[in-house]
Amino acid sequence: MVLKQKRVFWQIFPLILAIILISIALVSWYGSRSVDTFYIEESGIDLENRANLISDHVLELLNAEDIESLRAYCIDSGRASATRITIVAPSGTVLADTNENPDTMDNHRSRPEIDEAFDGVPGRSLRFSNTLGERMLYSAIPLIADGTHWRAKDESGTIIAVLRLSMPVTAIDTALRTINRKILGGTALAVFAAFIVTLLVCKNISRPLEDMTRTAERYSQGDFSQRMLITQKKTTSLEVATLATALNRMADQLDEKIKTIINQRNQLETVFSSMTEAVIAVSLDENIVSINAAAARLFGIEKQTAQGCLVQEVIRNIDLHKQIHRILGTGESFEDELVLAHQNGSIFLQTHAVSLLSGEGATIGALLVLNDVTRLRRLETMRSDFVANVSHELRTPITSIRGYVETLLDGAIDDRDDALQFLEIVLIKSEQLSEIIDDLLALSKIEKDVSEGEVDFEHQQLLPVLERAVQNCQKRATGKNMKINLACEPSLYLSINETLLEHAVANLLNNAITYSEKDESVDVRADREEIDGQYYVSIRIIDRGIGIAQEHLPRLFERFYRSDKARNRQNGGTGLGLAIVKHIIQAHGGTVEVSSTYGEGSEFIITLKSS
Repeated sequence: MVLKQKRVFWQIFPLILAIILISIALVSWYGSRSVDTFYIEESGIDLENRANLISDHVLELLNAEDIESLRAYCIDSGRASATRITIVAPSGTVLADTNENPDTMDNHRSRPEIDEAFDGVPGRSLRFSNTLGERMLYSAIPLIADGTHWRAKDESGTIIAVLRLSMPVTAIDTALRTINRKILGGTALAVFAAFIVTLLVCKNISRPLEDMTRTAERYSQGDFSQRMLITQKKTTSLEVATLATALNRMADQLDEKIKTIINQRNQLETVFSSMTEAVIAVSLDENIVSINAAAARLFGIEKQTAQGCLVQEVIRNIDLHKQIHRILGTGESFEDELVLAHQNGSIFLQTHAVSLLSGEGATIGALLVLNDVTRLRRLETMRSDFVANVSHELRTPITSIRGYVETLLDGAIDDRDDALQFLEIVLIKSEQLSEIIDDLLALSKIEKDVSEGEVDFEHQQLLPVLERAVQNCQKRATGKNMKINLACEPSLYLSINETLLEHAVANLLNNAITYSEKDESVDVRADREEIDGQYYVSIRIIDRGIGIAQEHLPRLFERFYRSDKARNRQNGGTGLGLAIVKHIIQAHGGTVEVSSTYGEGSEFIITLKSS
């Protein structure tokens, strides 16, 4: 549960304002009480001074025991000075009073001021008078007799009476109310001024912090275009200015680091996306953290939808799952192999697995790099087959030559007929060996010329090239009573190397003648076609021979590959003719394809771009 936080302004403004208001209220109250106390104190002192002024005359009248004169004196003096004068005996009996008849008045011995005066010290009291019905201030002094001399002093002696003077405090209260109203008005002005000053001070404190907060929020959203307190006021505190400067430095550093991280991320993303190797990063719970385009294509999945999913949900390969379990379980890097079933055949992958580490060195996942080595495997297989086939093809005629030569050396040379027969066989085998070597050299030269760009092309008519290829094969066709039908428009022109293209067409024609029965025909047809807005010339060599089984078609253009090894050897082929054709056509930027039905014949199609 997140508590709702208050702004700095509303945290400090009410508090400061409350402190100021309480302070003003306390000062006002204390001032009002002090003035009230001062007035009462001064009035009490004034009453005491008045009492001292008349105390001698009162003592004389008491000494003379002239009570009537004493009462008259109290009435006259009290009315003249607007002061009530009361004389109380030690018993508490009122002897004289300015306003009341002493005979009817209550005993005053328990009055606080009188009780204090009978203790030998001046007494003072402020209370409400039930007799007069108003608040009164009383001040009493003891009247002390010492032998024959009477005096009103605080010295040892006998207290014979108490002289009390009193006056209403209505006028004082009125004056105090006036003063209190002025104090209240001043307090209100002070409160208003305190409110304004506190408001301005709090805003001055909170505004920079609020501006810094808004700027910090922009920083949190990645916007570092603004800086804190660019134009600092003189009233800005040192702490706030220092904090703003520190945050600005932090923003500069963060901006620089984030830009560096983004650049590095973009570079890594570019490298990651352009890698031909498949790369998969997984978390500890086997969720896909990242996957590049090569991996998505390899496993036939969508890159965007795969991220965040379990590996088992999107990639159905138990061997890959085992490798992920292994690297996450042990944390030790390893290399392994993986085979994927594909509609075009198996895909061989070399996998390299490593652990993904956090900044603190803790394992947070694993990274698998899968390198497609299918082509390398096929090339390795082809190389092995090529070496084996070359060895076998060369060994066969050499073995035959060696055998017949050894037979001749063992004495067969003395028999002329056998010797001539053996030498004819040696000649045939040596010619066969020469053909193999010539084809190997021709194939090697074509590959070298293509890789080094030394093949020369000329824009010329196609028909003469096809006619020379047909003429070169005509002798073999005549020997089997076969007919070669040529159909080519004289208007067809191509950018070609006539020697190489003639060699390729001648190889296909020789194959067609070799694997066709007597009295059959072979068609050579050239046509111009339009495919997707681009013009092409297709050269078709069609025979009606024994045909080729479907399982042999994908590897038919490999070196030394034979669909029917026994028949090929019987017909004297080297097994390199179709490989030579493939390389020649690729040098022209074209393609060569074959379609065949076993027992019905074959069709080889050369497709070249038309100029």
